[in-house]
Amino acid sequence: VVIVGAGRGGAMLTRELERSPDWRVVALVDDDRSKWGRELSGNPVLGGIESLPEVLASAKAKHVILAMPSAATEACRRAADLAVEAGAHVFTVPGLEDVMSGRVAISSIRPIEIEDLLGRDPVWIDSRHVGEMIFGKTVLVTGAGGSIGSELCRQLARFQPATLILFELSEFALYTVEQWFHVHAPDQHLVPLAGDVKDATRIDEIFSTYRPQAVFHAAAYKHVPLMEVGNAWQAVRNNVLGTLTVGEAARRYAAERFVLISTDKAVNPTNVMGATKRLAEMVCEALHRQGGATQFEMVRFGNVLGSTGSVIPKFQEQIARGGPVTVTHPEITRYFMSIPEAAQLVLQAAAMGLGGEIFVLDMGEPVRIADLARKMIQLSGYTEDEIRIEFTGLRPGEKLYEELLADAEQTRETPHPKLRIARARPVDDDFLPNLQPWLALAQQSDDTVRSALRQRVPEYTPAGSVS
Repeated sequence: VVIVGAGRGGAMLTRELERSPDWRVVALVDDDRSKWGRELSGNPVLGGIESLPEVLASAKAKHVILAMPSAATEACRRAADLAVEAGAHVFTVPGLEDVMSGRVAISSIRPIEIEDLLGRDPVWIDSRHVGEMIFGKTVLVTGAGGSIGSELCRQLARFQPATLILFELSEFALYTVEQWFHVHAPDQHLVPLAGDVKDATRIDEIFSTYRPQAVFHAAAYKHVPLMEVGNAWQAVRNNVLGTLTVGEAARRYAAERFVLISTDKAVNPTNVMGATKRLAEMVCEALHRQGGATQFEMVRFGNVLGSTGSVIPKFQEQIARGGPVTVTHPEITRYFMSIPEAAQLVLQAAAMGLGGEIFVLDMGEPVRIADLARKMIQLSGYTEDEIRIEFTGLRPGEKLYEELLADAEQTRETPHPKLRIARARPVDDDFLPNLQPWLALAQQSDDTVRSALRQRVPEYTPAGSVS
């Protein structure tokens, strides 16, 4: 094995590996020129990260371990790319300090995953302000069993709310998140509640009983192609009526904050899901304008790594089956961030909001999905000859690229470098009175829904139509 990183972490790992019969260190590389030519436990530091392919070839090594716990994500990504292109298997260590202290076995050295390469530098949040918002209070999370909702619950627990209410439609998802808390945070007082955000009676019962002071509304239908055909009215009811029902209850019972989890697909939407999320934002803006004790805030971000139904788990399954890996278009791009990063920034935005803002998360640079597929195939130890990529065409409502800000919007900075505030088109005074009768209607056809959405969300242009 060649170790990338000849600092304290690399030195500790080298010594630890000497005691293992399964690994034999032959060289190290490090971008710090002052370390070149030195030896660690008799193993030479042969050059910088860019020399990794030559070092692997000369040492006849086929394995690389990344031992750069303090390095920027970009350096780790660069080292992994070079190693994979040289045909090596790349590993990383889950917490070098844990390995050295004996808390994690050497067997915990694991193959590097695509999430490691797409992840960004660690996010910081102002814990004091978030703590003031959460500590000792009753907090309600809707969609608490989903990818974002469950991580929000885990992050919220760090700030010791008096009561954490988990509200979830799926019984299995509710059970899963409840069991996580039993194991990992048994002292957190939980109230797991099953129910539907569209059920006004159930929502009123919960608010009147528990009086939540902070509400994080993560419940939503989010899968673009599914909502596009045969389910458009259900997307409206869940994403718009659900937001209105919970938001009105928050106002009625004087919750301090209501935070809507929104999406980059709400910007200049081309699909029903994005249009319904933009409409949900408008509902929150209208409720905030009515005044009262409740601050309404919205947070937009793009795709989160490994979330339910997202592209990475799908590619993993396709690779495990031997391919092909299906990508809709050679040029399609998406933004990605980790679920914990997204959840932390939601809390930060909620804590700094004064009410009525749409916060936009810095999603970094967009990733070309075809490149993502190629990298995942390589990391799995295959070539594109062995597992091919097949382009299937854009799906209903799908964009080639996502936008985080609409053209007509302007943003202003916040004290946090990864958060900006968007200025969206203001809603009309008669917005809610006109919206509520529509939401009370019975089942509507997809085409009727699309037509009604275009009237209410002018920036919505259904894919394939001409505005």
